[in-house]
Amino acid sequence: MTSAAEQISFADLGVPSILVDALVAMDRPTPFPIQRETLPSTLAGRDVLGRGKTGSGKTLAFAIPLVARLAAKGQRGRAGSPVALILAPTRELATQITRTVEPLAKAAGMAVTTIFGGVSQKPQEAAFARGVDIVVACPGRLEDLMGQGVVRLDRVSITVLDEADHMADLGFLPGVTRILSKTPTDGQRMFFSATLDNGVDKLVKRFLPNPEHIAIDSAESPVAAMTHHLFEISSTELKTDVIKALASGTARRMLFTRTKHQAKKLARQLTAAGIPAVDLHGNLSQNARDRNLADFSSGAVKVLVATDVAARGVHVDGVDLVVHIDPPAEHKAYLHRSGRTARAGAAGDVVTLMVPSQRKDTEILMRRAAIDVKPQHVTANHSAVIALVGEVAERVAPRPGGPGAGNAPAEGSTGGGRSTGANAQRKRAAREGQGAAGGQRHGQGGGRGRGGRGGQGGGQSQGGQRQGAPRGGQSAPTYSTSTGQPAQRPAHGGSAHGGSTGAGNPAPQRRRGPRRASSSF
Repeated sequence: MTSAAEQISFADLGVPSILVDALVAMDRPTPFPIQRETLPSTLAGRDVLGRGKTGSGKTLAFAIPLVARLAAKGQRGRAGSPVALILAPTRELATQITRTVEPLAKAAGMAVTTIFGGVSQKPQEAAFARGVDIVVACPGRLEDLMGQGVVRLDRVSITVLDEADHMADLGFLPGVTRILSKTPTDGQRMFFSATLDNGVDKLVKRFLPNPEHIAIDSAESPVAAMTHHLFEISSTELKTDVIKALASGTARRMLFTRTKHQAKKLARQLTAAGIPAVDLHGNLSQNARDRNLADFSSGAVKVLVATDVAARGVHVDGVDLVVHIDPPAEHKAYLHRSGRTARAGAAGDVVTLMVPSQRKDTEILMRRAAIDVKPQHVTANHSAVIALVGEVAERVAPRPGGPGAGNAPAEGSTGGGRSTGANAQRKRAAREGQGAAGGQRHGQGGGRGRGGRGGQGGGQSQGGQRQGAPRGGQSAPTYSTSTGQPAQRPAHGGSAHGGSTGAGNPAPQRRRGPRRASSSF
């Protein structure tokens, strides 16, 4: 039964009709709770300190009033002088915010630009010279441009600070303080943060003297629609097989590692095993990060292997499964990583892998994250693993002439929707021990997923080593784990790019010191 609150529309909340139409076109026809709670205040111009867990819809909660108020007041930017500023801690998050703001801004005839480091600043200088209304920026590059006289903030009437606690974790608060001090004191300010520790409270006291506090959930509460699984594996060899099984399947999944080297290595090895994967971490160039994220967002590649750089900065709907290859170091990281699934009202699964030596620390981690989950001893063929994946038998052990090991798209699938009808089926199968549950998954975006067709997939080229495809099947494309793009296959089985990992990135340095318990994958 639909509650009265859920029947409230954006129009009922005072959102202008041009933005309501834009929201419908964005497939956001009705407001989420954090939007219903904040919009009456933010549309009226009041300062807000908002807290909402990841995936709650807070980007639209500040994007809608920002565009609506600028449009109502007829405020427009001038050369080098924007009228609205959104600060974000990471390049990925800044890019994601821009993608959400742009359709609304376009409907109101406004221009948006994104500012971050790691790329040439010439296009950013050109954007300011033309005149921009709304700036989405990371603090470091914005301060550089301010120091060079490229941009000034004296006409900014609305300022948004997103994920302030993550700004603190990354050491950005001094820069954020300097930036905010350059904006007019009588402007509207909206701050969003999961917690108020590590200096965030001082920032709030200085720049939000009398804000409205709006919290949809407790600061670090888990998502109710998220199902957590804790898998204990007796050896690293068996863990390799479990990782391969969990990475297979038809829906998007994110695998988190502790180090950049692990992420790069795992993406390469999954791809060589017939499961195309891309990596996302700090050693990649910005262009490579953009390409890999675009391939994952579009569904061209279904597996993203990432470090914590992606835990907050990647907002992609339809991620079916998050896997912690090793338990993260602390509970905040667990919650933020896990928040890549079960977004925007959808359901999702989170799996944490551990070996016996990690059990005690992992139990402490789960208690701090308020996650009540019992460990299960599993192998790759355990019913709980199979129920999460479906079609795992065909994908892990391809048969000649049968379905290939490659991550072939499901027949009729668009690659973007998460499986809905299969959710209850596969969870019921896990309880009843039915290994074949979840074999057919129904994506929202298209027809029925029945595994790979006709033995597609399997043939991979990595550093010149060619692995044969199943008889009767076709070779799958080779992906560069640094760019996510199909790589050129060397002639006569020779070396591909001289063993380069792509994108002009240096080879990873050999890790010194004791190894953490991890997979050889």
